[in-house]
Amino acid sequence: MKKETYKGYTEEDIAGMNMGDFAKLTTSRERRTLKNMKRNPVLLKLVNKVKSIREGPKKDSVIKTRIRDAIILPEWMGLTFGVYNGKEYKRVKITVNHLGKRLGDFAHTTGPVRHSGPGVGATRGSKFVPIK
Repeated sequence: MKKETYKGYTEEDIAGMNMGDFAKLTTSRERRTLKNMKRNPVLLKLVNKVKSIREGPKKDSVIKTRIRDAIILPEWMGLTFGVYNGKEYKRVKITVNHLGKRLGDFAHTTGPVRHSGPGVGATRGSKFVPIK
C-alpha cells in the first residue's frame, strides 16, 4: 500500500515539524501568506477550540468558515472544515494531500454549464423555427 506523502515527508514527519520548517516546503506565495497568518486569528482560535473538544462527544464537528484563502497547516490534519462557496458550506476533510494549498481550492464556486439546443430568441436564425 502506498503511503501518502507531502514532498517526500510522511504524515508523522510533518506532524513533528515546526511552522518554519513547513514554510520552507511551500511555494513563495504560500510562505508570504503564512507569515501574515495573524490576519486570521479567529480561524486559528476556532481550530484550537475544536481540537481541544475533539476528544469529547463531538468528534466529527465541522469548522464552518468563509476564509477561503487560508493556507492548510499540518496541525489541521484530520479536521473537517465547512468551506463556504457562495451558496453552501462544502465539507473538506484535511489529509496530507491538502497541505500547503488553500481551503478555497476544495470548495468550487462554479458548477458545470450544460448548454441545451437553441430556443426561441437564442440566435437570429432561431426566430424562424416553428413553435410546436
